[in-house]
Amino acid sequence: MSDSSLSAAAAAIFRTPQIPAPGHGSVDYEMRVDMERLRSYRLGRARAALEASDCGSFLLFDFYNIRYVTQTWIGGALGDKMTRYALLARGAEPVLWDFGSAAAHHRLYAPWLKPENCRAGMLGMRGAIAPDAGLMRSAIAEILSMLTAQGLHRAPVGVDIVEPAFLFEMQRQGLTVVDVQQSLLDARVIKSADEIMLLAQAAAMVDGVYQDIADVLKPGIRENEIVALANKRLYDMGSDQVEAINAVSGERCNPHPHNFSDRIIRPGDTCFFDIIHSYNGYRTCYYRTLNVGSATTSQRDAYTKAREWMDASIAMVKPGVGTDAIASVWPAAQEFGFENEMASFGLQFGHGLGLGLHERPIISRLNSFDNPVELEVGMVFALETYCPATDGFSAARIEEEIVVAPDGPRVLTRFPAQELFVANAY
Repeated sequence: MSDSSLSAAAAAIFRTPQIPAPGHGSVDYEMRVDMERLRSYRLGRARAALEASDCGSFLLFDFYNIRYVTQTWIGGALGDKMTRYALLARGAEPVLWDFGSAAAHHRLYAPWLKPENCRAGMLGMRGAIAPDAGLMRSAIAEILSMLTAQGLHRAPVGVDIVEPAFLFEMQRQGLTVVDVQQSLLDARVIKSADEIMLLAQAAAMVDGVYQDIADVLKPGIRENEIVALANKRLYDMGSDQVEAINAVSGERCNPHPHNFSDRIIRPGDTCFFDIIHSYNGYRTCYYRTLNVGSATTSQRDAYTKAREWMDASIAMVKPGVGTDAIASVWPAAQEFGFENEMASFGLQFGHGLGLGLHERPIISRLNSFDNPVELEVGMVFALETYCPATDGFSAARIEEEIVVAPDGPRVLTRFPAQELFVANAY
């Protein structure tokens, strides 16, 4: 996206060094998130992806893609059961199949969808109802009938993710199925001004949670207590899903376990946390490292290295730069104790953020040298660095969320991280 092609809203949010996180509600006295503009943008990007493909329609099961196209959402416990699905056909409005009562709710509260296009659906809840029951067979017959009426039944149907039984039944009924996961990821990679503001608002909520964590991070508190505190504060502030929180302390820091435990935090511990939640669907992935009361030279040195690697990668961010250039400033796996890049994947790491936690681009020494991606204005991604300490058990972990602006990076994550933060120093 060139400077001249920026929308007025996008140009406005890039005018200052800080991306606005303007608050939860709409007001009449300043520009905030425009939900109708957001819906139009997302459906427009999906339609453009369909038009650019050889497909006559997209049949979507990935619940982030369903939200992107239909602007609907139900809780993750139901949304990930491969039962919700949506059809986007050329020249037609999106059709959504959902849990029966959810479909009825959409007909009342989602006026951007035609009421007749909000349909009850059930495919078996990931095999709990066996395919022999015929739910998949009748669902595909309904889709085939719709495509036949539109003259699209002979064109390929693009699917993002699918259960094997559903795929085989589509083929048995004569549909040509192709993979369009890549097309939808490409469609979602450039964020609109509204998406960027939602991502900024989600990050601002985590800024506040880190202050809460710093206040209570004292000897005797447990990792799981920190997780509980963070969950409560995020939901209090309006989070719609706290997907995961890592809380890692003391000897658990090295190697990184990517989870939390009931370990009691002790004096002098290094602790790092990753807070993953969403606000209006838009996610954070936001690490910070804090020490408890005091810090050793080894712990501070590890943090300094992790910060240097982070700053070097942020400095590379600007439109036109390849992700290989960012990965090149990070240490090779062998430089911090791993045998190869596969073994250390996810420690020096970048990943797109949006409705999904891991979108494009994915940046690492494992994949970016062979398959670099050119940065574009409107991309949003997290950069992560990790450095083990020479004491053999401590480690530093830092993560910053970055927006690619016309003149370089904008950082969404603002809790202090230039130096090792010592909480409740004594």
